[in-house]
Amino acid sequence: MNVRKDIQAIDEIPNIGPATARDLALLNILTPSELIGKDPYKMYIDLCQITGSKHDPCVIDVFISAVRFMEGEPSKKWWYYTPERKRKLLQERSPR
Repeated sequence: MNVRKDIQAIDEIPNIGPATARDLALLNILTPSELIGKDPYKMYIDLCQITGSKHDPCVIDVFISAVRFMEGEPSKKWWYYTPERKRKLLQERSPR
């Protein structure tokens, strides 16, 4: 894993705007390095519990993009991860 050390502020991460920065703060993620090793799906569940509302599932895509970027992957638009999220959530719902 080639983690990024040059990113110092949450809003320097691609795809992270003010709303997502506020969501991350609610999750007690205040610095970019705190994203490394996080589970974007658990982050989403935690966010929904903290706020008491179901957020758009696209928030998961943004979380995936931020975590992967901080873990060293190239920057990708958040919607690049939408098919991955949909596959994963479908697999979790399907009977085994």
